Amino acid sequence: MFWSDWAITLTLFTPLIGAIAIALIPSKSEESAKPVALVVSIIGFALSLGILAGYDFGASGLQYEVNIPWIDAVGARYHIGIDGISLPLFVLSYLLTFLCSVYAYHHIESPGKPKAFLALMLLLQTGMAGTFIAFDLILFFIFWELVLVPMYFMIGVWGGPRREYAAVKFFLYTLFGSVFMLVAFLALRFTGNTFDIVELAELGQSGAFSETFQRLAFLGIFLGFAIKVPMWPFHTWLPDAHTEAPTVGSVLLAGILLKMGTYGFVRIAIPILPEGAIDFAPIIGVLSVIAIIYGALCCLAQTDLKRLIAFSSVGHMGFVMLGIATLTPVGINAAIFGMIAHGVITGMLFFVVGSMKERYHTRDIAEIGGGVLQTMPKMAAVFTFVSIASLGLPGLAGFPGEFGALLSAFQPAAALEAGGLLTLYRVLMVLAAFGTVLTAGYFLYMLQRINMGSAPKRWLEAGLADISVIEWGTWLPLLAMTLLLGVLPFLVWGITTPDVNEIMSFFSG
Repeated sequence: MFWSDWAITLTLFTPLIGAIAIALIPSKSEESAKPVALVVSIIGFALSLGILAGYDFGASGLQYEVNIPWIDAVGARYHIGIDGISLPLFVLSYLLTFLCSVYAYHHIESPGKPKAFLALMLLLQTGMAGTFIAFDLILFFIFWELVLVPMYFMIGVWGGPRREYAAVKFFLYTLFGSVFMLVAFLALRFTGNTFDIVELAELGQSGAFSETFQRLAFLGIFLGFAIKVPMWPFHTWLPDAHTEAPTVGSVLLAGILLKMGTYGFVRIAIPILPEGAIDFAPIIGVLSVIAIIYGALCCLAQTDLKRLIAFSSVGHMGFVMLGIATLTPVGINAAIFGMIAHGVITGMLFFVVGSMKERYHTRDIAEIGGGVLQTMPKMAAVFTFVSIASLGLPGLAGFPGEFGALLSAFQPAAALEAGGLLTLYRVLMVLAAFGTVLTAGYFLYMLQRINMGSAPKRWLEAGLADISVIEWGTWLPLLAMTLLLGVLPFLVWGITTPDVNEIMSFFSG
């Protein structure tokens, strides 16, 4: 009974306990922070796998639920649990943190300081995981805000030449969105008399909130989540943050933090404010397609390899948001799959680009000069495989989510069709499909400039080391998932479908 009731809490706070333990390590023993972080991340990942193994995949609704009083003065409760929507993202957060701990064993950027870096990484993990399992709006907001501080310092201390600018920009953008989101949460509390997400969803779908209230509340929540995704035109913080962040920071930012925004739409905005969602869905769809095409065109213009990968996230998250904008079970399932696939693939791309930067001491594509197949053939092969997965090749993880988003746009929710929006959505589908062509174009152009051709003489003479044992240990799980999820997408959809069908039942009529 203890494991059933408190497994989530134990798993959630394991990284926080590890962060505190690392903070207490004497400064003269900083290197001992590495094995501690690795052990803690292994324990956390193992616990998350235990939750996965004990999950009832045929049922919908919350499992491993804990709902007890917390802050009685404001009516907030410690309400956590997990369902098919949050489970894949929850486990992915622990997997990526574990892999980042392995990678960081020998790859921490200047100024080093592994004690501070790894403590921040584990604190960040607590915030990310908590966001996916919190079912009280105050608890959700606390975990949501918790990720800002460690990511701010990871970018600002261990980042690139413009790290201070990128860190401040990241912090201010996301904090700005959070203000509007908090106001909307308070409005929901005063109108619905509860912070509980499950209860608010029941109220919202029973018609307890007026249409005007839903539109205004959805607008506030939209701003908070859209900035985190980030949706166009709120995206400008992302390329700077990714480009300047250390490798581990970029992996966690792309792999998990961006998904907090899209998850928020699926978990909070749409179920609680369904009428507001219907009004905003076409706007979200249009902005999503703009992001797909804009992101691809920006990628074609990049000269910095890491910045190119950063801009690719704008387009990929556009496909996720397009699926959400259809308000259909197919679209939501495609969006969740796209979140997982993007976390795996783009996280892997940032790992590879970080390792290339260590060898070449530059990310400038012209400075690298091509010929990576000559200097580091294994690295080039991995880079090619993951890039092809990211462009959406069938049989790899990038394809099912994007195809599902396009398919759902062809037949959006009945409520949207009744509003005369079918033609708009089909136009969006065609434009998004064109975006897939542009995506293939910039990835293939990138591979041509990086991998192909003859390597400059200075790189041939430098004796660049190919993939190390630590790097193989970090990357192989992600490479295997990239293939496995492409061939067997039901590994995700089999988990998500029961709960997606339940929360989207309002829009099926």
